[in-house]
Amino acid sequence: MKLKLFLFFLACFSLNTNAQLLWKITGKELKAPSYLMGTHHLAPLSIMDSIKGMQTALNSTTQVIGELNMSDIHKPGNIQLLQQKMMIECDTTLQTLLSPSDYDTVNKFTKEYLNFDLSQMPKVKPAFISNNAVVVIYMKHIGNFNPQEQLDSYFQKQGTEKGKKIEALETLDFQLNILYNSSSLQRQAQLLVCALNDLPQIIDSTKRLSVAYMTQDLNLMQQIAEERQGNSCDPSAQEMESMITARNQTWAKKLPTLIETAPSFIAVGALHLPGEEGLINLLRAQGYQIEAVW
Repeated sequence: MKLKLFLFFLACFSLNTNAQLLWKITGKELKAPSYLMGTHHLAPLSIMDSIKGMQTALNSTTQVIGELNMSDIHKPGNIQLLQQKMMIECDTTLQTLLSPSDYDTVNKFTKEYLNFDLSQMPKVKPAFISNNAVVVIYMKHIGNFNPQEQLDSYFQKQGTEKGKKIEALETLDFQLNILYNSSSLQRQAQLLVCALNDLPQIIDSTKRLSVAYMTQDLNLMQQIAEERQGNSCDPSAQEMESMITARNQTWAKKLPTLIETAPSFIAVGALHLPGEEGLINLLRAQGYQIEAVW
């Protein structure tokens, strides 16, 4: 579950900063500043009221860059793609993938939280249940989540309404492959069962991460994200590479061309910003000045 939480509870962190989500990118002969914003996919839009310089940054740019072009998600062809990616294509079913006791655990959860019996969706991938578990746990124990009011979508909607160009760092197909095909069905099942067998801890982490994001306590968010149990339920180095590091490196190669073309407002999941392999460091290594907006 912690591996899945990385996609939703995203934080921004730097060794020399506290409480900051919005960053200004200058230098390297940029004609105008660009901005880098760390988002939390489940955070309410009210967070923007406490981020200084947010509206100024959005208004002063002519291009909005996101992980995805959010308007693509609801296109009929992409809905069909999602349905395809989330289903097991081989002869395996959840009943053959899980032990009887684990099957009962997962089935109890889906009936209580997701309103379906596993017998109704016997070939749905375990990762689909894990991903949706994050959302329903958040809604049940934290609230304030409105799927029609997500930060990533909001920034792009604002950009479109103001005639700004919308750019995406990844395709939906790429992200769906990370979610549903980057690990084996057996590993997906293991992570799902790990999470459901330790729901109190997951709920606690979810609450603490949400509070840390809403108060912009970036150091604390990083600490929570790096917590480990010391067992097979922890994300592996390879999983972290696929989920975070490799994507950061790809984005860091794409972003210079984009921000040199037009002053940009970049909104990506905030765990992509911190650390030695985070976007802040990777862009600084290319000669850009990255400063917190206060």
